[in-house]
Amino acid sequence: MNKRSSMVLGLFLIAVGGLALLFDVALPLLGVRAWHWGFWRLWPTVIIGIGAFFMLIPILWPRKRGLAAFLIPGAPILATGGILLFTSVFNAWRAWRWLWPVEVWSVAFGLLLAAVLMRNVWLMIPAIIIGMNGLLMQFCALTGWWEVWAILWTMEPLAVGLALLVVYFYKRRPGLLLAGTILCTIAAFGLMGMLAVVAIRPGWWLLNMAGPLLLVGIGVLLLFSGMLRPLNRREA
Repeated sequence: MNKRSSMVLGLFLIAVGGLALLFDVALPLLGVRAWHWGFWRLWPTVIIGIGAFFMLIPILWPRKRGLAAFLIPGAPILATGGILLFTSVFNAWRAWRWLWPVEVWSVAFGLLLAAVLMRNVWLMIPAIIIGMNGLLMQFCALTGWWEVWAILWTMEPLAVGLALLVVYFYKRRPGLLLAGTILCTIAAFGLMGMLAVVAIRPGWWLLNMAGPLLLVGIGVLLLFSGMLRPLNRREA
């Protein structure tokens, strides 16, 4: 065990031991009963500490890029601890019906951070796909409009297409551009087709703009990429 890891483990054990002394020894001596005053509701701080420990590992050892993989489990663990702390302190366990999608998009956030620190652009693909699904689930959980999935299933090929396009801008592989463009185009026409068939609420009128705007964006992207290719050839 090197010096830095021993320091991190030491701080973690000191924190756990200090909390145990506070609740088991110090507070009872002062006549405060932790269980009576509800201090036990702070138990999710243990989970938050574990998540924070995972998140700190790549920061403490920045030269070891592989350790950034700890961010992938660290982000959802930290998010879980935060939600549990909120629901435990305020006794609002019903909030899970609105907050559970945080578990999904926090995984995407961990993948995104890992992709940046590890300099591995391929991790962006699952990050974007999982992230878009998590945000859509969060929207439906907050609004209760789960029937919108009759239309928003078209976001699945869109998420994959956008992920491939992001990787294309780093790798410059024509196959990624072609595949990403095809999937995004399918998503745009699929969205417009579903909007023409499925009856939508009055508040969903903005969805009518999504399909055409997506097609315009794909066209602009193709024009932009076509203009860059001759420039790259001249520079080469």
